[in-house]
Amino acid sequence: MPVYDYDCASCGAFEAVRRIAERDGPAACPECGVAAVRVTIGAPSVGGAGAQASGAEDTGSYGMRHRGGCACC
Repeated sequence: MPVYDYDCASCGAFEAVRRIAERDGPAACPECGVAAVRVTIGAPSVGGAGAQASGAEDTGSYGMRHRGGCACC
């Protein structure tokens, strides 16, 4: 199962192993038990300024954003 990052308002950051279907829901903080939100970090863009002047983007099946012509799919 994948590991996701969460941020507890009281205790700080922690990781949780969860199913993909549960990734966006709050996770219980291991220290205090309070529900914590998932921390999402965007992937860096590749190609520099003007690489995609049209700005067209597609959303993948896991909510990831792909720019036209990416080689990952």
